[in-house]
Amino acid sequence: MRAISICELKVELQSLGVRTEGDKRGRKSGAGPAAGMVLLFDNGSQVNVPTMSWFVEDSPYSLHPIAEDRFILKYKEEEITTVAAPPIPRFYSLKTASGIPYWKIALLHGKDCLSTTVLQHCIHWNTKDVCKFCAIGLSLREGRTIARKRPEDLAEVAKHAVELDDVKHVTLTTGSTRDETRCVKILKDAASAIKEVADLAIHVQLEPLENTQLFHELKSAGVDTVGIHIESFDHDVLKVMAPCKAKLGFDRYIKAWESAVEIFGAGEVSTFIIAGLGESDRSIIEGSAKLASIGVYPFIVPLRPIPGTPLERFAPPEPARMLSIYSEVARLLRDYRISWKTSRAGCVRCMACSAMGDFEL
Repeated sequence: MRAISICELKVELQSLGVRTEGDKRGRKSGAGPAAGMVLLFDNGSQVNVPTMSWFVEDSPYSLHPIAEDRFILKYKEEEITTVAAPPIPRFYSLKTASGIPYWKIALLHGKDCLSTTVLQHCIHWNTKDVCKFCAIGLSLREGRTIARKRPEDLAEVAKHAVELDDVKHVTLTTGSTRDETRCVKILKDAASAIKEVADLAIHVQLEPLENTQLFHELKSAGVDTVGIHIESFDHDVLKVMAPCKAKLGFDRYIKAWESAVEIFGAGEVSTFIIAGLGESDRSIIEGSAKLASIGVYPFIVPLRPIPGTPLERFAPPEPARMLSIYSEVARLLRDYRISWKTSRAGCVRCMACSAMGDFEL
């Protein structure tokens, strides 16, 4: 029998994907990792795996249903383990008074995180500065979401998500705006409305604020954790893959991270680092060391090529590469006493899209 740890299995599934027999649950596009589904292991760990990208058809892994929301995971013809998928949330069946389905307002990510892009527009979409890996405009074009989620609707959805599906925390994202004050207002209005009706920890994701005093407004509105995503520490790669981020400059990110850590605390600020854009391992590891030294959690994920984006024909990094990166960065995190376990909300708390937390253990 093939001997493989849960850590190694998560890495292989995220890099190779898994073939499914007719089960197409999961969002097809959006602002973050998509075109996949979440699998739950019996030890409580979870993983978001590609199921819809081109390379999945060659994966040695496959899922075979044995009961509702339960599957046998096979490697070639060998049974590896049984896994579960989160059931379709009950709050998805509800609508607002104006007739908007709840699932167009917010979705369940992982097993207990409510997530939404509050403003589904980005000023860089359909421009030369767009992030090549992002699909924020595709879900809107295809009618799977709405452009702007009103605070009162988000509060209504959050309340029922807690009552019906035991949601534990919330992630609020937004497309880039021309005015960072407007961006902060959009996020803080949403956070305040949710906090009024539900005892949920809230994570927001936004660009590095030039006016770092605005972080205080987010904190006062009830925001618990913040994600400020640089995506790559290789500037040449960033100029190609996310020109809008490269133009902001590394110093602006450093200033924003440091200010956010002062306000929210070490381990409550994070940044996505995508492996597989063309960067070196050294850039990821050295960048992660810098982040950990100032109290920022490096949330490392393998590239998820989403159909319909410029990178749709790319493939994630090989499992061996991700194993090496995760192992080295986990050592750094232990040295700096930074851990996913201190994060109260968001992607770092969920850990479905990264194996970083598993390697910490």
